[in-house]
Amino acid sequence: MTSTTEPTQPLSVEQLSATTLLRFATAGSVDDGKSTLVGRLLHDSKSVLTDQLEAVQRVSHSRGQEAPDLALLTDGLRAEREQGITIDVAYRYFATARRRFILADTPGHVQYTRNMVTGASTADLAVVLVDARNGVIEQTRRHAAVAALLRVPHVVLAVNKMDLVEYKESVFAAIAEEFTAYASELGVPEITAIPISALTGDNVVEPSANMDWYGGPTVLEHLETVPVSHDLAHCHARLPVQYVIRPQTAEHPDYRGYAGQIAAGTFRVGESVTVLPSGRTTRLAGIDLLGKRVDVAWTPQSVTLLLEDDIDISRGDLIVPSKDAPATTQDVEATVCHVADQPLTIGHRVLLKHGTRTVKAIVKDIPSRLTLDDLSLHPHPGLLVANDIGRVKIRTAEPLPLDSYADSRRTGSFILIDPADGTTLTAGMVGESFAAPEPVKDEGDDDGWDF
Repeated sequence: MTSTTEPTQPLSVEQLSATTLLRFATAGSVDDGKSTLVGRLLHDSKSVLTDQLEAVQRVSHSRGQEAPDLALLTDGLRAEREQGITIDVAYRYFATARRRFILADTPGHVQYTRNMVTGASTADLAVVLVDARNGVIEQTRRHAAVAALLRVPHVVLAVNKMDLVEYKESVFAAIAEEFTAYASELGVPEITAIPISALTGDNVVEPSANMDWYGGPTVLEHLETVPVSHDLAHCHARLPVQYVIRPQTAEHPDYRGYAGQIAAGTFRVGESVTVLPSGRTTRLAGIDLLGKRVDVAWTPQSVTLLLEDDIDISRGDLIVPSKDAPATTQDVEATVCHVADQPLTIGHRVLLKHGTRTVKAIVKDIPSRLTLDDLSLHPHPGLLVANDIGRVKIRTAEPLPLDSYADSRRTGSFILIDPADGTTLTAGMVGESFAAPEPVKDEGDDDGWDF
């Protein structure tokens, strides 16, 4: 295999534009070596600036370490460096000749599991690290469950610290078999197991001379070659309206456009479109993209749509093809990951933000909470606390055009917000999860916000 660590010239804008983009997240328990893996990946792929490396070397030397602590390349907060753990999501951007990358290094401590939801929500791939000495633990199962819930299409199991178990194939094989069985039960579509040592660099960028029994790709090679299916352009077309453009100038006296980023699918001039939730129908008269008029636009382009008829449209409305319009509903059933310190309870009054639209809502029921040990469902828990994964039923004050999360990660997701202080409470995925609970009979309406 050709070495990927040969010194190369910086990629030109043209070269970068020609490469594909992979968004991926790392996850794992505390001290599994996530930040060291990320640092090794950046260092060995020549993606670290000289001054950054020199700063890491100085800090490492002041601590009495002979070799640079590559984890310091991502752990930027003082508390992270002092404790030797990752607390917040650290984003890194780098590129090779084959692909561009956006990396989210997420925390491993159980109390920061909610941060993984943030980092993995837009990821095409998740790297789950396991300490070869400890094997699959509860936090490993939790991260696998979150990756499955978020419909991350590719999961890499990186069995780290193989140098501390004498690079034994039997240790790797046992961990890979256990994790694969668990993740497959969750519905993860593709799992790739790679034995590595982030500290010494084995199988991160370069193949390991210590594990000749392994014939698969290195971490970087897999990241560079894994298929990235950006077929959102072929999904249900959706444009959440962000802003109404009406200059009313002498040059543009009658211009009225509806601007936003296409969340999914493709729009074409001349097609019939419907505005939701009003249900009004018209035709697409034009598409403005970067100051030019085009006939076709697709996700994730930011565009302005021009319609044949004047319709009352404002921020929060959704423009969709008439032949492929989602149903609107005020009753939402979803799988959620609770991220706030305050519990989510039945009767909780919240704001539900879907796309660019925010409406009042109330939690009508919490049918179940997921137990990660055996994927069983604890019925009617009454509340969800921080890092809990469960099912909820929500009633909204206004109808919403919701897709199933299985069909569209962008328009099938939402967040619940505390109306008192704007705190994000819960991240939700519309529709069935990997372990859908049994239907629960409603006990009756709650007092308060009765929608």
